[in-house]
Formats: sequence, C-alpha cells, structure tokens
Amino acid sequence: MLLIGKRVVLEYGILTVLLMILLNSCSVQQRTTVRDYPTNKPFVYSNKINIVNDLPKDEKKRLTYELENYWDDSLQVRLVQRYLVGYLLKKPPVFDSSNIDRSINFMKAYLNSQGYFYSNFKDSVFIDTVKSQLRTNVIMDITTGKNITIDSVSYNFQDSGLKKLVDAEISKSLLKKGGRYTKQVISDELDRLTNLFRQNGYYNFSRDGLRAIVDTLDSELLQLTLDPFKQAQLIADAAKKRNENPSWDITITSTNNQIDSTGLKQFSFGNIYYYPETNLYDIPDSVKRKTDFLVDTFRSGIVKYKQGLFRFRPMREHTYFKRGDKYNEADYFKTINTLGQLGAWQQVDAILEPRDKDSLDVHLFMVPAIKQSVAAELEGSRNSGDVITGNTLGISMNLSYNNKNRWRQAIQQQTVLRTGVELNLLNQANNPLLQTFLVSASHTYAFPRILTPFRNWGTSKKIENKKTLLTLNSSYIDRRNFYKVNSFTASIGYEWRSRKRNGDHLWLYKPLNVELYGITRLAGLDTLIQKNPFLQASFNEGNIVSQSLSFIRTGTSRVNRNRSHYFRVGIEEAGGLFGLLPGLKNNIYRYIKTETEYRSVTRYDKSELAYRAFAGVGYNYGNDPRIGRTLPFFKQFIAGGPYSMRAWGLRQLGLGSSIFSDTVNSSYRDRFGDIQLESNIEYRFTLLSLGSFKVGSAFFADIGNIWNIKRNNQDPDSKFSFSNLARDLAIGVGTGLRFDFSYFLIRFDFAYRVKDPARNSNGGWMSIKDFVWSETRPSGLKINNMALQFGIGLPF
Repeated sequence: MLLIGKRVVLEYGILTVLLMILLNSCSVQQRTTVRDYPTNKPFVYSNKINIVNDLPKDEKKRLTYELENYWDDSLQVRLVQRYLVGYLLKKPPVFDSSNIDRSINFMKAYLNSQGYFYSNFKDSVFIDTVKSQLRTNVIMDITTGKNITIDSVSYNFQDSGLKKLVDAEISKSLLKKGGRYTKQVISDELDRLTNLFRQNGYYNFSRDGLRAIVDTLDSELLQLTLDPFKQAQLIADAAKKRNENPSWDITITSTNNQIDSTGLKQFSFGNIYYYPETNLYDIPDSVKRKTDFLVDTFRSGIVKYKQGLFRFRPMREHTYFKRGDKYNEADYFKTINTLGQLGAWQQVDAILEPRDKDSLDVHLFMVPAIKQSVAAELEGSRNSGDVITGNTLGISMNLSYNNKNRWRQAIQQQTVLRTGVELNLLNQANNPLLQTFLVSASHTYAFPRILTPFRNWGTSKKIENKKTLLTLNSSYIDRRNFYKVNSFTASIGYEWRSRKRNGDHLWLYKPLNVELYGITRLAGLDTLIQKNPFLQASFNEGNIVSQSLSFIRTGTSRVNRNRSHYFRVGIEEAGGLFGLLPGLKNNIYRYIKTETEYRSVTRYDKSELAYRAFAGVGYNYGNDPRIGRTLPFFKQFIAGGPYSMRAWGLRQLGLGSSIFSDTVNSSYRDRFGDIQLESNIEYRFTLLSLGSFKVGSAFFADIGNIWNIKRNNQDPDSKFSFSNLARDLAIGVGTGLRFDFSYFLIRFDFAYRVKDPARNSNGGWMSIKDFVWSETRPSGLKINNMALQFGIGLPF
C-alpha cells in the first residue's frame, strides 16, 4: 500500500509539472486576469518595445530589457504572479496618449546615454474590447541608428603632478579610439582618474575637479567657402558620415575650481593610532579625546588600550601603509576591511585627521568580537534512488568551539566534534537499519599571517587576508558488515586573497598534508572481494603524504551585473618525492589528482538560472600491487545523492555503462571512480513569500558519470573512453520544493532517470510509450528509476 500511494503521488507530481510547462507555453496576456479596471474607459493592458533596425542579438536584447524600465509610470503594466503560471493585473491606469510622448523622452535620454543619438520612434496603439474592458495595447517601434564611436581622446591638465600621473597610466584608459561612446564609459574614466589621484597623495581631490568635453561638430563644416554649392555638399557629406559612422572627440580636463584649492596638494600619512578595545556604542571623536588610556608606542603605530586584550603584531601586519607614505585611498580602505575580516574584531572604523597642512593622522577604532562561542548544528540528507541501498537517511550532529583571539594575537581556533549515522529506511533482512556510523574530531588554528622564511613574500601588499592554517583531524567510520576506517590527518597550509578587476582571487596552498589510514575489513567485504578480486585494490591500506594547490575566482559579469561567476581549479600530488624513500616506498600512495569546477548564476526579478560544470581526474602512477592501481577509495570520485546526480542514490551511479554492480549478490554496491564529469542546470523561482520566509521551486537537469582511468578486464565498461562517452553519460531531470528560512534552506528534490547507462534497452534512454517507475534488470535486481532527495542548502 505504501508503494502504491507513493506511486500515485509521484504520478500526480509529474502530471503537475507537465501541466505547468503547457501553461507556460501560452502568452502572458492569455494567462492574465484583470480586476478593478476603469469602466467604459481604455486602460493600459500591455506594452511592447520593438527595436526594428539591425543590431547584434545580445545588444538588442539588452536594450529591449533596459528600455522596458523607461515607460512613463502611467503606461507601466504591473503584473503580479499567481499560482505559479497565472498573472493578475489590478487597478490598471487609464490610458492617456500624452504619456506616450513622455515615455519617448525618457527612452531617448536613455539611448543617448548609451551612445545612440540618432534614434527614431514610432508608436502604435490598439484597443481590444473584451466584454466591458477596453484593453489598450501600446507598441513602440524604435530605430536606434548607429552607435557613436570615439574618434580621438586627449587629456589636458595644467598641473604638472596630475599630468605626470595621467601620462604614466595612459595605457589603462577606458576611452579608446574606435570604442563605443556611452555616458557610462566616460563616467567610469572620470572615476578611474579620481581614484588614481587619490591613491597618489591627493586627499582632497574629488570627481568634481574633472570634466569631459565632447566635441560633436564635424571639423569639415568649419571650412570657409563662399560657394553655396560646396557648402551644401559639405553639409550633405557630414550628414552621410553621421548616419554611416558617427564619431566624436573627447577631452578630459580639470575644472577651474580645483586650481586654487587644496585639491592639488599631496598629503602623506602621519601618526597611526589604534584603539583595539573600542566599545560598540562609543563615539569615535569622544574616544579620541580620552586621556585615561594605557599607551604603547611603536615605530609603526601607537596603541591605546585599557585591558591589554590584543597584541600589536596582527594590527601592524594588516596595515597596508606606514608613516611617511603618500596618502593612498585604496590602501586606507584595504586596511579597514582586512582588520575587520580577521575575526577578532566585529567592526572597524577610521577617521583621518589633517595635521601640519600636508599630513594625515589615522585613528582606527576596533570593536572586539565575542572571543569564545559554542555552537551545535544538526544536518540531514535523504537519498531514495535504489530499492536496496539507495534509500537512506543521513543524520549528523556537530558541536563546535570557537576562539577568535587565541594568545591575544587574533589567531582563530576552532574545534569541531561530529557524529553521524546513515540509516537504511527499508530495513530489509540483509540490510541493518544502521548502515554507517561516523565520529570525528578536528582542531584548526588560523594564524593571521604567512609563516614562512620568505619574509618579503609574506608581507606583500598585493595579497590580503593572509592566513596560515594548521589542521589536525581524526575520524572513525564503521560501514556495517563491510569495513572500519580509522584515520588521522595533519596539514599546514597558506591562504591568501587578491582583488582583480575581474573578481576576487583566493589561493590555498598546502605544502604538507599527511593522512594515515587503517582499514579493518569485515566478513561482508571479504566475501565480496572473494567473488570480485579486482575490488582488492579499492580497499588496500596505504598512507598519504601530499601537497596541494587550489585557486578560486569569484566575480560579477561586466556585461550583466545580475550574473555571478565562480571558478575553481585544484591539483594534489602525493608521493612524488617521499615515495622514493626506502622506508616509505610501497607504503604511501603515489598519484596526481586535479579538479575543475565552474558555476554561474543569472538572477532575474523573482527567479534565477544556475549552471554548474565539474571535471575531475586522478591517476595512480605507483602501480604497486600492494597499494593498488587506482586512487585510494577515500580520494576517488562519487556520483549521486542530494548534491550530485539527483536521480541516483548516494554513490549509486557508475562506473560508466558497467552493470557489474547490478550482478553482485550483495547489499554493498557503492561505486568509486578515478574520473568524474558532471554538468547541472537549474531554473529556480519563488512560489510564495511571507516576509523573510520563502517557498521556492526549481526545474533541473543533471548529466554526468564516473569512470576508472585504467582498464579492468573483469569490468571493461568501467574504463573511460571518448568513443563511449555518449553511451556512458547519465541524465536525470526533476523538480523540487525549497523552504528558505533566510538563515538556512531545506530542499526536497524529485528526479527521474531519463538516461541510465546501465539500462539494457533503448540505448539507456527512457521509453515514453512504455513509461515505468521501476524496472527489473536481467540479474533479477529491481531498480527504481526515480529518487527523492532531501538536502540542506542549494545543490550548487
């Protein structure tokens, strides 16, 4: 009865999704209900913008999207989404033709700011009568004309200091000959110059001290001639040039009100005062005037305090300027932000105080964070992808202790105790309820500096948020009836960040990572290996001595500010040198492993489109039969579960198109591989909002699989091959519900296997004609084609 009820629910869910897709294929107007409309008067029902001249597809799409915001308020159509697919138009405004002219003026001003100065507008108005409604549809056809290009760029500064700076940085100018003219690019160039000056001592210089002069006049029209026919020809040629290739000259200069002011005076940093024990509600000016502080004077700064909670070193090492340096606005704000991100202080403010006409004293007010805290967290995930082992529930409890100012040096200490279980929900005869038990403890110190012999590198101004990470971790895993794993790991690593124009760059380098493992094989695993000797290599004992490097770049697209990007690449090498030592040879793994991941999220008003691509490969070049020919299984890739291929249970996809695991008469069918390829796309949208609580949904598709890199004669289909890639890729699609409580998100996803490489019919593809929720493999094993996943947070 339970399975029948579940099947009915799932069938209802699929039909609902198909109905939603069908309804969404209808136009917005066909799904719009009008309420409280003016009677016997035409009202604004819809508006539309058409750009009729030829423009690049992306540019036309961008302009159309932006121009929608420039309809006059009385011509705006404000639709409210209802029941996911319908819309409500409530109290629409009475149509007034005079508002069209206002809209044209707004749109023309916007196009001018984008460099389209020769645009033409043609409006059309249609009134449809629907019962007592006079629905007015407004269409605006726009010919934008050619975009203005920049013909020449010049800089005219009378002050020699400003001129020298501009000439030195001329290659970084945002105004290029032949480039597109827009008001935004001119504004960005003025901002660049202002920042340049303020980073070189000009503390009082402001953007008001700059102006851009745009010459729109064709110089050929200035030719003197008494011949009226030649003058007419010059005008005609100028008009033709304007239509075919319009271009303007731009000159950047300083305004007169800066010449006699302090805007042209260079300042240097003076004394630097630190107040590391400032109270949250203290007024900075009052703190600065207090005389009851204890004072420590150093060569690079002055510390004023009462209790002595902090040493000076972390403050000094994260100050990016020193006394006597020219005032640099970027270094000033970088110092404030970096000190605030150390964790020891919850808030950092600063005041600049001019002194002696050309000096700036700096006062840094730092509010301490709560030093110690204890937190408990409950995590859960559910997998329902396979009748035998995929229907599991994972529950874990984390207890953490944090100290944000260990030894008064802003060192971050974190100790985490974790215990968890994986439960088999079906609790069949051969599968105990408790499937996996885990307990672990980790201890981490994050030093707010780079601890290396290379002092100059560790103090470089080009890097921010410098940290040295010392981590110790111990864990015990009991996979019931199969194996027990004891592990101890220790590593030292360096983390730092740099800011670039294309986003933030985060680096993590671990020069030494030691992992010690002990595996106890139980009866179930021994029986499994006797039947399948090749599995021996996956459960050999071996330790790891490795180093790794990771790079992460995050940023926002310059073309579309609503699109964010995430890129990560990592490489790990183990046993390259240590594996040659006599005492360690054949006792540690020797491999190289690399991963690459890209994510992109494009946000809209009430929805977003997310994409992810992942590729990983590891190669064991040790080839020692005692260690094994593959990566250690705890370093291999897995697929399936709430954060990967969601139509499969955790560790239940792969390898390739192999059906070997389906023929094994055992409850243990976990799969691990040396290669993983995966791509995911997800369209997320909001269904309901109640204050900060939101109910959302998503449509998604997952494609990918895992493989071995070396051939196994007993299971040849598990090896990666480009020629078999199309056959081996698995595809799942689905939908789900997301309950967003702001501070955490609960997710339920339902997915179906559209293409299963292990399916022995139709090339692995599902059959629409003979649609089934489950199927029986030739081995007699019953497999579910759907999975219900429960997770915390978004999948990516």
